[in-house]
Amino acid sequence: MNNNYYPSSTPNGMTNGINNPANMPNTPNINNLPNLNNIPGMNGTQVAQNVDYVDNIFRLNIGKEASFYLSYSDSIEWRDKVFTGVIRESGKDYVLLDSNGTWILIWMIYINYVTFNGPINY
Repeated sequence: MNNNYYPSSTPNGMTNGINNPANMPNTPNINNLPNLNNIPGMNGTQVAQNVDYVDNIFRLNIGKEASFYLSYSDSIEWRDKVFTGVIRESGKDYVLLDSNGTWILIWMIYINYVTFNGPINY
């Protein structure tokens, strides 16, 4: 590798400290990071369990039947679609339904709203 491609602005190839990590501004110090044990609802690795995000609501209702109303704005054939089935799994960005033996993976970004046939846990 040719180190002379970018000529040095200092005489005789002396470094001016720009590439030295100790001289870089705004370098985070590992000792100054926040302690997650001091934040209410946090124990250092785990998010509070009582937060009502939609993925948590779906997770609390695994095994229940629901109808998911979705919109696919870029599709002419599937502009608006309804999937009905039993919730089998839920993650941060997806829901997995069982619709009479057909497993359907739904991405949360396409969900408009969801209806349940009975009371839900939240």
